[in-house]
Amino acid sequence: MNFVQALRRGLRAVLLSVAAVVLFVEEWGWRPLAACVAWSARWPPLARLEAAIRRLPPLGALLLFIVPAVLLFPVKLAALWLMHRGQAGLGLLVIVVAKLVGTALVGRIYLLTQAQLMQYAWFARALGWWIATKARVKAALHRSALWRTLQALRRRVRLMLRRIAR
Repeated sequence: MNFVQALRRGLRAVLLSVAAVVLFVEEWGWRPLAACVAWSARWPPLARLEAAIRRLPPLGALLLFIVPAVLLFPVKLAALWLMHRGQAGLGLLVIVVAKLVGTALVGRIYLLTQAQLMQYAWFARALGWWIATKARVKAALHRSALWRTLQALRRRVRLMLRRIAR
């Protein structure tokens, strides 16, 4: 294997790892978090707010979709400042909490405004690209040695737990 092939292989492994983390958050993060926000919308004032969000025109929906990222940017800067000041644990906690809150809000807003957002051709194309990319990354991840090893380990642990339970 020459240097270029080794570099490509290493880069592919790094990108696959990053994509796996993104997929994990996307698949198992935003849906439960958005469901949590949806559960809280049973409170009448939030239910009215969600109904108003569903009625937004496409431009309003797009602007609202961007709001969490804009609002959380200063929070993330503050977290970096905390880390710079020697408060690495607190800074990391702020980033994690901001990510959870942001993911929950963006997930819920997406579910509420999907119909309006899909009226933008570029958004529909981007979503189509994301879904196709996600499928390719999942397929590559499932073919990887790490995935197969983790799946085998999971099967062994389940078998062991079943034996213990008997």
